[in-house]
Amino acid sequence: MKQRMSGMKVAITGASAGIGRATAVMMAKCGADVAVIARNRKLLDEVAEEIRAEGRKAVVIEADVKDGEKMKQAVETAVNELGGLDVFYCNAGVYLRCPTPDLTMEQIREVMEVNYFGTLNCVYAVLPYFLEKKKGSIVATCSMDGKKGVPPDAAYVGSKFAMNGFFQVLRQEVKDQGIHVGIICPARVDTRMIENVDCPKITPKFSPDKVAEAVIKCVLKKKKEMLVPYFSCHLLTWGDSLSPTLGDWLVKINKLGGTDTAGKK
Repeated sequence: MKQRMSGMKVAITGASAGIGRATAVMMAKCGADVAVIARNRKLLDEVAEEIRAEGRKAVVIEADVKDGEKMKQAVETAVNELGGLDVFYCNAGVYLRCPTPDLTMEQIREVMEVNYFGTLNCVYAVLPYFLEKKKGSIVATCSMDGKKGVPPDAAYVGSKFAMNGFFQVLRQEVKDQGIHVGIICPARVDTRMIENVDCPKITPKFSPDKVAEAVIKCVLKKKKEMLVPYFSCHLLTWGDSLSPTLGDWLVKINKLGGTDTAGKK
């Protein structure tokens, strides 16, 4: 396992917790050196210690993806400190659970600012470097909500659909220039973002490690898209592609939106 990413240089946003943290540590176990990027320095330092415990180099970069200039500086730091960069994993994001009639435009803009424009800040920070060396991999955490809208996540869904569309075009435009572009579309991952959501048995929460494995496979096999878990996610997308009515029915009968448990004892 340690040789699968031997010598690769990786930068990960949203690396202080959840999917980002799990991916950073797993990539280190696979032989990669990792630059971890997020806003919480204390948590980043903890992740860095786990990476170093695997005998790999860790670079801690405190930055907010909403700041484009900071992301350019983050890429420069990662390249200088790691001695290059092979993979940039755009993982930072926020989750807002709110019925559409109750949303405000300010809430929607904030979600878009982080999930969509924040991801684009990462893309445009690293893309010139990869274009110059004609090699590199840009991967982003999209979500199954970027493939099929599930209530009551309208703001979040909108940001992820935007990401999905952008990355579909990006991957086609830079493929012949040696750059791999892929998206990861997980269902409900057991992280703090959805700790107050009770998911049905048919679509239970699963470990961030499963997503980390998918990210690594996406990079190594140059996958365009990875749905996690495979069967239930593909069943939903296939059903929705056949008929939006069928897709809506699958969401409804399986209660894919889950139930809020905040405040319950």
